[in-house]
Order: sequence, then structure tokens, then C-alpha cells
Amino acid sequence: MKRFTSFMVVSALFALILAACGGGAAQPTAAPAPTTAPPAGATAAPPVAGGMPIEGAVTLWHAYGTGSTEEEVINELIDRARAAYPNATINVLQIPFDQIFNKFQNEVTSGAGPDMFIAPNDSLGDQVRAGLLADLSAYVTALEAENVSPVAIEGMSLDGKLYAIPESFKAVALYYNKSKVATPPATTDELLAAVRGGNTLVLNQNAYHNFGWLQAFGGRLMNETGKCVADQAGGVEWFTFLKTLKAEPNVTFSTDGGQADSLFKEGKADMIINGPWALGDYRETLGENLAVAPMPGAADPAGPLTGVDGFYLSVNSANPTGAVALAMFLTSKESMQLYVEKAGHVPARTDIEITDPLVAGFEQAAQTGVPRPLIPELTNFWTPFGDAITRVLDGGADPAAAVTEACATMNTANGR
Repeated sequence: MKRFTSFMVVSALFALILAACGGGAAQPTAAPAPTTAPPAGATAAPPVAGGMPIEGAVTLWHAYGTGSTEEEVINELIDRARAAYPNATINVLQIPFDQIFNKFQNEVTSGAGPDMFIAPNDSLGDQVRAGLLADLSAYVTALEAENVSPVAIEGMSLDGKLYAIPESFKAVALYYNKSKVATPPATTDELLAAVRGGNTLVLNQNAYHNFGWLQAFGGRLMNETGKCVADQAGGVEWFTFLKTLKAEPNVTFSTDGGQADSLFKEGKADMIINGPWALGDYRETLGENLAVAPMPGAADPAGPLTGVDGFYLSVNSANPTGAVALAMFLTSKESMQLYVEKAGHVPARTDIEITDPLVAGFEQAAQTGVPRPLIPELTNFWTPFGDAITRVLDGGADPAAAVTEACATMNTANGR
């Protein structure tokens, strides 16, 4: 299967942005280079990717939801690692997703924190510039030998340096209940026709889950200099479409992700836009009625923000070799197969066959996605655009005025 072709093309654009805006970054500590063979006494243990045994104490943070299939998978894989390397001490701590980035930064800045954590590349650029992450560039060759996608490696890199061991791709798509929706809407017009025809839709009211419609209407967030240009094309149409959906009685916008999930799982909503992290939980509830399709497009395909999840290494790690070895174990072919089959992850590896149509749906969504920019300008997107969406949907604000103000606020904050 040809994977992530268009994603790589768009990645090239953001590579230019990174080159223009990524200067001045702090110089993180480089992790030790990989060993080519296990040391004496470790040969009885199963091989780890790159020939690295897991030794010593390693503390890992993750932000998978309590009781989720993602949490079940990471726990099962950690159990496998402990069984394979009984002399290693692996400590795991769950941190809520809305806290993990700030908590990591605060603790590492104070000289503490875990050896490693897994998360999407939401804050990779900021953390590199703050000098919090170890440089893992010495492992690029080992990752290439392990059939890790070049796009995944690029998504975990900044200014030519690697800062995480890639695990999976993540982009939102349209979940739908096949018992209620015979044919998923492929366009925004078809989505409107579906809800006007009786189907129900729940949407998370934020700038992330709905970002893909900016590209669908022919727009983009920033130009090559990091200046917001969403007000020049696509942005007004994006906000206008959201306002049109808001007026439909069969559409619910929710600021509570848990509530949105419940509406879909309980059959009170026929469709929802969400990411692969919810796949396992939705499948347990809807079973064979669950299906996935790309987010509906318009003049162009929808372009949800596509991120890369991976294992980051702290500059404070007392056991960097053991931490990287654990990351390689958790992203091995065998481990990734479990992530794919049980948690619905789209693997960063190219040697994993995707036979599940649900996972294949997310792979398709990622192909037209917009690679998450790692430049600092993105930080000032979330609040202005999130507030603008609230004003349009809850306050009746004019979409054109709202997107113009949001772009201006973003550019002022970024000095653009």
C-alpha cells in the first residue's frame, strides 16, 4: 500500500517554514549512540530493535485514558518488557493529557521528571526550544533499519535532529454507525443533507477537531513565514459552515469530549469526528456497526492536523540507553501489531499490514492531513481561533469578522 504520499508533499512545505523559523533553539543533550549487540550476560533475553537490551531503571509517563484500550495495550507491552528483561525496573505513570506537557516541562526544568514520555508532537517544537528533550539523531539509522516511515521520523525532528522514537500517526476522521448511516457523507454538502434527512451528528466544539474544514474550503492557516492567512481564503467558509451546522436541530456541538463520546456510543448520535485514540472504546460499544471514513471535504479534501505520536527522552534521564531501548521495544514490529489490532493506531512502521478497515480509514485520513507545524507561531493559534469559534457558535458572531479578528490576534502575538 502506498502510504502518506500527499502527507510527505505537505511536509516539504513545513520543512521550509521550520528552516525559516526554527533558529535559536537550545542545544539539547545527545543520547548515547545505539549499541550493535547486547552486552555479555544479556543474550538470553529476546532481541530489542537495534540490538539494545533494556537495563536499569526507566520511568515512563503516558496520557492514555483510564480503562481505554490504549492504556490496556501499553500495560500489556510493559508486562512483556518486564518479563523479557527481569533485571530492568520499569515504572509507569499515567498523566492526564491536558496536564502532561506542562507537567513534563515544569519537572524537567526543575531537574526532575521521568526518563521518557509518549505523546503526540503537539509541543515538540516548544520543548526543543526550551532545551527539555535529548537529541536522538544517533538512532535514525536504527529506525530506518526497523522500517520506520521517513514521514514519521520527519514528524519527530526539528532542524535536522530527531527528538522522539516514532510510534503512530494520528488524525481525526468521521466515525459513523452503519445501522443508521448507509453511505458516509464524502462532502460538506452531503453531510448537511444527511443531518437534514434525519441523521444525527455530534461535534467537539474546538479548533482542533474541526480544523480539517479550513483546507476543505481551499484555505491554509499560515504562509511560509508563519503569518496567519486563514482570513484570505477558506477561513470564512469554514466558520460559516460551522454556523450552518449549529443551526441544524440534529447537530450537537459539545465542549465536553466525554459527553460527545457518550452520545455516539449510546446511539444518540449517528456520527462523530474524532481520532483513532477512541477507536477501541467505540468498537467495544458499537461492534460491527462501527465504521470510519475521511472527514467530509468540499472543493478540496479535508485536511485535519496530522500528528505523530512518539517516545520522547528527557535531558535529565539518568538512564538514556535503557529508556531508548524501552522505546524501541514498544515500537517493535510485534508491539506495533498489538497497537494496531487492539488500539486502532496507524503505525509509524511501514512493515505492518493494515487489514482492519477501521484503521485503514484513519490511514486514509492522514494522507490528506496537514502535518502539525512545529514552529512557535502555532502556539498562538489555539486561543484566538477557539474563542472565535465560541463567539460564532454561541454568540452569533459574524464568521468573516470572527476569523479576521482571530488571524489578527494570532499575527500580533507572533509579531507578524
